[in-house]
Amino acid sequence: MDLSLVIPVHNEAENIQPLIDEIRAALDGRLEYEVIYVNDGSTDDTLARLQKARAGFHRLRILSHRCSCGQSTAVRTGVKAARAPWIATLDGDGQNDPADVPALFAAATAADAPRDLWLIAGWRRTRRDSWVKRLSSRIANGVRSRILRDRTPDTGCGLKVFRRDVFLDLPYFDHMHRFLPALVLRAGGQVRSVEVHHRPRERGQSKYGVWNRLWVGIVDLFGVGWLQRRACRPEVSEID
Repeated sequence: MDLSLVIPVHNEAENIQPLIDEIRAALDGRLEYEVIYVNDGSTDDTLARLQKARAGFHRLRILSHRCSCGQSTAVRTGVKAARAPWIATLDGDGQNDPADVPALFAAATAADAPRDLWLIAGWRRTRRDSWVKRLSSRIANGVRSRILRDRTPDTGCGLKVFRRDVFLDLPYFDHMHRFLPALVLRAGGQVRSVEVHHRPRERGQSKYGVWNRLWVGIVDLFGVGWLQRRACRPEVSEID
């Protein structure tokens, strides 16, 4: 198993089969992989659509939260169940392009890649969102980068490739998925950003607005800053 794709979804019934079809077109014959969908307490037909899709796709695994626990918790549920040493995350709304996954995985596992390259972050240089979302994202990325110094232009992109063991060692809290670069750097790893495609949402409705992300993000920003200041990375050697 080369790669486990972890896809958290909440009320994305219309996007299930189209995204699975794209994943298969992008990865079949190129990687040995599994797809783990985490149904985060959906109240529509998301779970039923996943069960229907699994009948013709043996790589698909389905995990389900009885109640919605949020994207970070859903991602962690999927990563804990994953079988591969490398994880790729995708948003379930179809705005991330699965065709970008092989390039990010290749960058992470290249023969000349540093051993401490633990995270490849997608960079949506050209956003296909409303001007309000683009503006708020630009401001948030600028403030976050200045405070946390994570040297990452787009931490909000759902498309990322990272080491499973590293992720499970990171401090866990709600909304941690937005701060993965800073947390990986805090742990002593390297982060690289790779440009990826971004597409307009064609089906379903966005679960995030400007306000329901802004205030939580501000609180979390100072919390992650506190974690950075308390970081301790011992150099360990085994004594025979």
